Amino acid sequence: MQAYHELAKQHDFVDKRYIRGQADVLVVLGGDGFMLQVMHKYIGARNLQFYGMNCGTVGFLMNSYDPAALVERLERARSVRLHPLRMFVETVKGKQMELLALNEVALLRSSRQAARIRVTVNHVVRIREMVADGILAATPAGSSAYNFSAGGPIIPLGANIVALTPISPFRPRRWKGALLPHDASIFLEILDPEKRPVNAVADFTEITDVASVLINEQRDIGLTVLFDSDHDLEERMIKEQFMS
Repeated sequence: MQAYHELAKQHDFVDKRYIRGQADVLVVLGGDGFMLQVMHKYIGARNLQFYGMNCGTVGFLMNSYDPAALVERLERARSVRLHPLRMFVETVKGKQMELLALNEVALLRSSRQAARIRVTVNHVVRIREMVADGILAATPAGSSAYNFSAGGPIIPLGANIVALTPISPFRPRRWKGALLPHDASIFLEILDPEKRPVNAVADFTEITDVASVLINEQRDIGLTVLFDSDHDLEERMIKEQFMS
C-alpha cells in the first residue's frame, strides 16, 4: 500500500470501472503472482499493456520499483507478447470445461498412488504409460516457476516454445521432458482415473477427477508485458539458472 500511495501523490488514476476503455497501460504493484491475477482479470481487454513493479517476493515478470520518472520509463519500455495455453478438460463424469493458463497447465495426482498418464503429441502417442506425480505444460512466462522447480528448462519469453515436464516420474525413468513448438497439440489421458484420481490446474484454477486434458496455445489471445529498456531479460534468465 505504501507504493500505491506514493504513486497516487504523483499521478491521476483511471477509475477501475473504466480501465478497459480508457487505460493504455496498467501498472501492477506486487509480485509475479499478483501480476498473473491481474492479467487474467483483463485478458480480454484490447490494447491494454501491463507494466509491473516488484513489491513482492518473486518478480521475474516485474521491473524494479522506482516511482521516479514513471511516464518516461513507460515510453521507453520494450514490449513482449505473451499467449496463454488453452486447457480443455473432460472429467470422469463426462463434464467438459475450458480454461486459459498464462503460466502452466499441471496435472497432479490427488491420492497416495502415483498417476498413470498416456502422453500424445500431435496425434501420435509418445509415452504409452507414464507413472509419476503428474506432468505440466509451461509457457515461456511460466517456465521459471513450477516448471523450473520440477526440473524443466527456463524458456526465453520471446521463444515460441512450450515445455512439457514430468513431475517426480517413476516411469519412464530417463525421460526428463520435452520442448515443443508453440502450436503443438498435447493430449494427456488419465489411465485408471477412478483408482488413481488426477486433478488439473490452469494457473490457480483447479478441476478435480479429470479423465483427459487437451492443451494447445491460444494464439488469437495475446497480452503485452512491458519491461524497462535496461531490463536485461536474457541475462536474467541465464542468471536464474545458475543460482544456488
